[in-house]
Amino acid sequence: MQAVVADDTPYPRLFAPLDIGGVPLRNRIAHASIVTRFVKDGRATPRLVDYLANRARGGAALLVTEPIAMHAGNPDPGRLRAFDDAELDSLRAVVQAVEREDSRLLGQLQDPGRGRHTGGRNDYAIGASALPDDLSWTVPHVLATGEITRLVAEWASAAMRLKQAGFSGVEISAGHGHLFHQFLSPWSNRRTDAYGGDLAGRTHLLREVIAALRAECGRPFIIGIKLPGDDGVPGSLDLAEARRIAAAIAATGEVDYWTFVWGAHARSLYTHLPNAHGPRAPYLGQIRELRAAGPGIVTGAIGFIADPAEAERALGDGTADLVFLGRPLITDPAWGEKARTGRPSRIRYCVACNTCWRTVVEGSRLECDNNPRVGEPDEASPQTKRAARPRRIVVVGAGIAGLEAACVAAARGHEVTVFGASAEVGGKTRLHATLPGGENLSSIYDYQFVAARHHGVTFQLGARAGLEEILSLAPDAVILATGSHPRAPDWLPAEYRDAGFVPDLRSLVAGLRPRTAPESGRIVIVDEDHTDMTYAAAERLTRQFAGVTILTPRERIASDCSLINRQEIYRRLSDRRVAIVASHELRGVAGLEDGRLTAQNVFNGDPLLLDDVVALTYASARVPDDELLEPLRARGCEVIPVGDCHAPRSVLAATRQGYQAALAL
Repeated sequence: MQAVVADDTPYPRLFAPLDIGGVPLRNRIAHASIVTRFVKDGRATPRLVDYLANRARGGAALLVTEPIAMHAGNPDPGRLRAFDDAELDSLRAVVQAVEREDSRLLGQLQDPGRGRHTGGRNDYAIGASALPDDLSWTVPHVLATGEITRLVAEWASAAMRLKQAGFSGVEISAGHGHLFHQFLSPWSNRRTDAYGGDLAGRTHLLREVIAALRAECGRPFIIGIKLPGDDGVPGSLDLAEARRIAAAIAATGEVDYWTFVWGAHARSLYTHLPNAHGPRAPYLGQIRELRAAGPGIVTGAIGFIADPAEAERALGDGTADLVFLGRPLITDPAWGEKARTGRPSRIRYCVACNTCWRTVVEGSRLECDNNPRVGEPDEASPQTKRAARPRRIVVVGAGIAGLEAACVAAARGHEVTVFGASAEVGGKTRLHATLPGGENLSSIYDYQFVAARHHGVTFQLGARAGLEEILSLAPDAVILATGSHPRAPDWLPAEYRDAGFVPDLRSLVAGLRPRTAPESGRIVIVDEDHTDMTYAAAERLTRQFAGVTILTPRERIASDCSLINRQEIYRRLSDRRVAIVASHELRGVAGLEDGRLTAQNVFNGDPLLLDDVVALTYASARVPDDELLEPLRARGCEVIPVGDCHAPRSVLAATRQGYQAALAL
């Protein structure tokens, strides 16, 4: 396609207009489909309307909704419904919120088929063949030919209903291991009728759907599609087969744009959302190769593109004509406007932690570690409500909970002073940012620090504040964000702990110095924490010791991590030959001085000898550092503990609580 550039922005390709299937877009930024859990009883809630409006207002020219219920057999109360005329008003509400910002809205057509990544099995699953899902082992009802015909007709009818509501088109989700992907893959499609077998058979359903959508909705009406790249499942789809599928779909002549996605409902699920343990924008080379199967089709870049410069490069090197952003637009809905106006340093960047994925799969609604305001009405252009009476606020602690509280409180007009024991802000998150895959976490406290300084916060760093230092400022309220420390485990004798022979994992990695070669012998990590930071530290220790063993009393590691992160943790640790011993615990450290430890099976008590042990450390539950809480209250202060000082918690909970504490002042 001919390159088009804008002339009034540092990112001229990103902000050039684009026409897709006769539908004009003001720029090349597309909001990828994201499940929000902001739909209730099949209808849009005000929070969903605000969420979409803010991403449009913030610069996304094209937005793709989360999956929509497109046939009556999928009455999921958490999906908008396009199979019923009674829901047209709800559909129109989300369209109007986007259109008034000069952006276009597409509805996503997706059915998970046999795919499931939450606990249990899906008793209502439909699929190509009677084969189990690789994760949940759900065996679907096999669709008969007549059932497929009825589904295709229902999907087309629902698409027409979306058009009547004002949608500019649909996106078919045919990757990620969902229903259409299951038909495309020879691994999951063992049919012998017209919908299985060779390439023509396996692509039959998808081609039939595309034809039905076009026949029903005509033009201009965007038909976009997500196709699978290499799905990481043996015997399924590699890059060569993905290109053959792409060529078959391109030959229909009816697809207006496409992009290519990775992973499936299998052990490769984690490749769907790449994180900072691998390269940035890891799939651009493969997308560039796959688009050659249909060079006239508008192609979208997707996959861990977080920075405007990365998006600009993808548009400039022939990879793509459009850039799909999912997680970055959750974190900062104004990503586009900040890029367009030359303010990339003011973007609140995605840290690729995948907490958003976890909150919609395991929680109640979409949330973000680095954006505690997801779905609020003024999210893209926050005008923090000024306090009725400005107050003098002291924040003790410069970790992410304290910093969030400080910058929001100052934005509301309060006079804020932050005490920090360290010379640098960030707290334990700063330590995590130095570990493998953690570097993106620095953007949380970097953003908070810049925002706090912008709003006039005073910082006193590098000295631990005591009671008198705090009271000397005559605060109206104190936000206590002093963090926590690891609890010493019961199996560790006091003399070993006090002498520093067995440090906690956080202290150990904080004091590491690089080695030219790993020390012979093994370090044992007793894991009673199960968070991402523990495994990043374990990976770091593989550079220091010839062997690393993780010992946990639970039946697996990473219990406090989402499935998508846990898969990737197991892969990384396996690649580095980290030994994992589950369902075992220490009862003491007898033999440690001779390089031996004895663990016990937690169920039957059988002993397990660990030899060649040269170091021992532990990741344990944390204890709040709240020594100042009662003394401050005794002196008549209003004290609000936040973050780990309130109770040890996640990054998500820490930033959210800091934000809420500031709003309550």
